[in-house]
Formats: sequence, C-alpha cells, structure tokens
Amino acid sequence: MIDVRGISYSYGRRQVLEEVSLYAEKGDCVAIAGANGCGKSTLLSLLAGAMRLQKGEIRYGGQDPRKDVGVFRRMLGYVPQDNPLLEELTVRDNLRLWYSSSPFSLKEDLQSGILSLLKLEEMLPMAVSKLSGGMKKRVSIGCALAAHPPILILDEPSAALDLICKEDIRGYLKWFQKNGGTILITTHEEAELDLCNRLYILRKGKLREENPALRGERLVQAFV
Repeated sequence: MIDVRGISYSYGRRQVLEEVSLYAEKGDCVAIAGANGCGKSTLLSLLAGAMRLQKGEIRYGGQDPRKDVGVFRRMLGYVPQDNPLLEELTVRDNLRLWYSSSPFSLKEDLQSGILSLLKLEEMLPMAVSKLSGGMKKRVSIGCALAAHPPILILDEPSAALDLICKEDIRGYLKWFQKNGGTILITTHEEAELDLCNRLYILRKGKLREENPALRGERLVQAFV
C-alpha cells in the first residue's frame, strides 16, 4: 500500500533525511517517533506531496505520484500539525471546498458516513476561528477524508488537545483501521502508539524499525 525507498532531503547543507525507507500494508497503523526537530514533519510533508522530493521514490498502491500527481488526491488524506483550515470561513464552507473535487456527497457523509463519526454536523454554521483546537482537528480530518482515501497521514494529531478530544480522535482512527484503512502517524502519545502494529524511530536523519511494544524510558532511549 505504501512503499517508500531511499528518501533523502536537506535544507542547504543540513541533511535532515538520509536514505529513508519504509512500507505499510492495508490495515497497518505505522507510527514514526523521534525527538523534536528530527525531521518527522518534513518526512510526512514529502510523503503527502506538500514538498518536492529531492531524492527517493514513493509508491501508493503501486502507483508513482511523480507520473500522476492525482495519486496523492485519490490515495491519501493528510492532516498536518498546523491548522490547514480557512479560519474566516465556516466549517460548512471549508468542507464544501474539499468536497468540490470529491465524487462523494458531503450531505450523505454528514448524515451517515465518515463525517457523522467525527460529529461535525453540529459545527457546520460556526466560523473556524471560533472552534477549539480539538474541534479544528476533527474538521481537518474530515476535510482530509473528503475523497475517501485508503491512506491517512497525520502529524501529531493529538498535540495540545484535551483528554476527551484525544479519545475521540483515537476512536475514529480505530474505526478507520478496522475498515481496512492504512494509517501513518507521528506521535509521542503512548495511547496512540497502542493503536500501531509497526513503529519506526527517526534519529539523525535515519529511519529504523523498532519493536512496536517500546514504551516509557526504553522508547526515549531509542531517540538518543
């Protein structure tokens, strides 16, 4: 489902990623952990097509997005760490923008589909600027899934959220994975790590796979 080979990336002379490779199959939940500033967000931005590859290859379902950029739109939803929503618009209008290029019905998804699980209908008339951090994150996930992609990429989705919001997001991720979705997530949250059957550590630009049961001090030691 996801096949990444030999990605390298640098900002000027600073090498951030060096020959990074990973894979994930249908139904996998893969975590990428590492110290702050180690390059996790850069890696996800490259995988989501938000940044241009300098070196390496990506395949989604065997398809090469360098030959067909539509692969990104069809195959994956991306939820960055920063808020991607238009603050001055309502939740409804943000969703309409994302659904304008989707073959699926916004109305149907709100009533009985993906968006109903995220409980977005009650927020529709509200301006995004008036929402809490947790509400914005739920809307961001809803927008990312407008095309019903089989892959969801999330950059620390629970950062700075309260316990109830974190639990709501974990509940949705469990549903997505149970229904065959593939998840790639950066996180330091042990409760989110519990969802994952694969774990990678990013350290000094290099990615290595670790035991997904690593927790606590043993996990921290793997960062350094």
